[in-house]
Amino acid sequence: MAHRVLTETAVSISEHKKNPMATVAAGEGMAVAVLNRNEPAFYCVPARAYEELMDLVDDLVLGRLADARLADGQELVRVSLDAL
Repeated sequence: MAHRVLTETAVSISEHKKNPMATVAAGEGMAVAVLNRNEPAFYCVPARAYEELMDLVDDLVLGRLADARLADGQELVRVSLDAL
């Protein structure tokens, strides 16, 4: 079965073991797929990219919460940002 590699850059696990920081550098700020027997074993994600991903996940969760609250049928309460 073919496995998807979700990055433009990939290295073998042997290369990664020799120099993990070179793996990070190879991605130029983006994730790098680390392959074991030509299958992705894990992704090496720089701290800044991981933080951005976590921010996106937080936004998604908050958006779903807001959508659920809008769909509950209760009356909307408008509030200005200055009032907060």
